[in-house]
Amino acid sequence: MRDVAMNHASRIRARSRLLRRTIAAGVLACTAFATLAAASKSASEAARAGADIDVLHYTARIEPDLAAKTLRGHVAIRFIVRSQGAQRFDFDAGDLDIVAVSEDKQALSFEKLDKRVSVRLAAPAAAGSRHEIEIAYRGAPRFGLEFHPERSELYTVFSTSQWLVCIDAPQERATLDLTVTLPEGLKAVGNGRLMSKSALGGRREAYRWRQDAAMPSYVYGFAAGRYNEAGGTSENAALRYLSSDLQAPQLRRVFADTPDMMRFFGRRAGIRYGGTYSQVLVAKTIGQELAGLSLMSEAYGREVLDDPSAQALIAHEAAHQWWGNYVTCRDWGHFWLNEGFANFMAAAYLQHRFGDEAYRKQVDGWKRRLDKLRETGKDHALIYEHWTKPSADDRAVVYQKGAYVLHLLREELGERAFWGGIRAYTRAHYGHSVVTADFRKAMERASGRDLGEFFARWVESAEIVAKPAAPAK
Repeated sequence: MRDVAMNHASRIRARSRLLRRTIAAGVLACTAFATLAAASKSASEAARAGADIDVLHYTARIEPDLAAKTLRGHVAIRFIVRSQGAQRFDFDAGDLDIVAVSEDKQALSFEKLDKRVSVRLAAPAAAGSRHEIEIAYRGAPRFGLEFHPERSELYTVFSTSQWLVCIDAPQERATLDLTVTLPEGLKAVGNGRLMSKSALGGRREAYRWRQDAAMPSYVYGFAAGRYNEAGGTSENAALRYLSSDLQAPQLRRVFADTPDMMRFFGRRAGIRYGGTYSQVLVAKTIGQELAGLSLMSEAYGREVLDDPSAQALIAHEAAHQWWGNYVTCRDWGHFWLNEGFANFMAAAYLQHRFGDEAYRKQVDGWKRRLDKLRETGKDHALIYEHWTKPSADDRAVVYQKGAYVLHLLREELGERAFWGGIRAYTRAHYGHSVVTADFRKAMERASGRDLGEFFARWVESAEIVAKPAAPAK
């Protein structure tokens, strides 16, 4: 993930501290995308890259060098211009070096500014006109694309613009055609349908995937390694489980509940999952949801082998296939609609699978974290005006308080109205981006109630616990 305010090492330390705290509290805390949200330089729409275009499709070719930990890339970006007479457009490009930019084989001028590349078309564009520019680039990603040559493994985590020039903003959805060149003998998974796997010279192979449903770029990605594989089915979904360390029988044990999870979330959403869903255990990660796949660590897989009830992270990432990927926060100020939802839905699954006590354990953990936020004056409205330098406390608001507020709303409305509202909200906005007002409207329609007071207290404001006055001397 890109974060202009924190270096990569400090982000990893912050994420590790958060994980340790939430595990100790028995609370799910997959922190996928928290630091990607920090890449937003301003809540203002005009400040973000790509604000004056609508990206339709990316066609990308990535050639990583596993041993050297570098890459070469080429992407064609097809887009529609929104503003009459616009000529200069910005794209997120992380720390990548831009080699060349062109349109219709005509070289275009460009400038790399901080984490963006600014491209100038040959002439001012008409509003509504379509363009396709091609960008060649290279880089040595320090994060975003993880290289583990000792395991013959590489995979993407969090910051797409560190390996693909794109638009980072969550409301910008596009389809993707991705080709990745890999050493011969690796097994790879990526977004969407596998279109081809072809042998190249020099003991290399090319995998090509096509993501036909438009998705925000932060859920683009792939993983490749010398994986063992097992699989299964869940209604009309094909399931794949992969790991370098674990064998197929162990993988089936780790992901034994995945078919049930996919059915459960599909029923709660009112939309069944279709296509393939892959779960990959990789060298190290806190956890990462991508379109059609999720990444978790080998260490976590071994934890589940030891304790089959340790399903929270698996459920959290699976829930994101609905809430986060298909129904996505319009901007990072409404990030709780991704992460608070995934936390809550994971707990709801644990209740379904293991009973009320498992659910209550999650709720109690959220409540303790919220109490601590209030006691220290760190509570915050769930909606953030600016999400530029999120602290661990800010993330706790989004993840733990967000989930706790959904729990309180469930108690307030009752099972029938609450879950009816969740289904209506998910169906209405499936494949689109949302703000908190969209969620409130769906819940009010389902319950027939004005929820203004509830949202004012729990969503739009914060509470601080007053400390007792010091005794008079």
